[in-house]
This record gives sequence, C-alpha cells and structure tokens, in this order.
Amino acid sequence: MKSIVWTLALCIPLTLLAGALHAADRRAQAALKKMDPESRLTQVCDLEAMNRIARDGTPHRPDRAMVDQLGEPKRNGHSLRGTGGAFRSKGEWYRFSFSCDAASDHMSVLSFEYKIGNKVERKEWATLGLF
Repeated sequence: MKSIVWTLALCIPLTLLAGALHAADRRAQAALKKMDPESRLTQVCDLEAMNRIARDGTPHRPDRAMVDQLGEPKRNGHSLRGTGGAFRSKGEWYRFSFSCDAASDHMSVLSFEYKIGNKVERKEWATLGLF
C-alpha cells in the first residue's frame, strides 16, 4: 500500500508539470506564429541556444539567450550564423558563437551548434545592453 501511495505522490506532480510545460509550449508556438519570418528565425535560435546549453552537460543553466545581442548574425535563407550571441546563467552573462538551421517555416530548429566563449565582465553590461 505504501508503494502505491508513494508512486501516486510522485506521478501526480510530474503529470501536472508535464501539463504546464505542454501549455507553455503551445503558448510559445502561438506567439511564434504571430511573428514575421525573420524575427521568428531569431527567436527559435534563441530558444534552441538556451535549451541546448542547459541540457548538453555544461555547468550553465541559461534563463535568457540572444543570438544577436553582441553582433549581427549572418542570415542565409533559413540559417543564422554568428559570433555575437550572449546567454545569462546564474546571474552572469557569457558570449557564444553558433550555427542555427531552421525549418522552412522557422517554427523549429533542424540543427544547432555552438561554442561558449568568455564571461562578459559586469562593467561591459550597460554598453552591450545586458541586464
């Protein structure tokens, strides 16, 4: 009996979390559809940067990523490439370079590669538009 109660105690919160994440994903998808294709491409690459850096075994846990914050990326059709990305993790900003290839509707990323660079010094934040 205790194992059933314990299993339910674990499953119910996980089910609620999965439902909340699915709802958040639907809202994000709806917001992306309202954007122009160029903005949508930038946004899906921003989101992919944040997700990949968080799950790829790095010590970073980004809560914000912007592929175009420190320099304009090169656009070529459904692709963005650049060296001017920045992400925030645990209250600190870091530089990154990247290559992002999206689907033709710019609603999803097909491939993403990145390289994390140096931490951005706090004295540079205001000049670079970081917060």
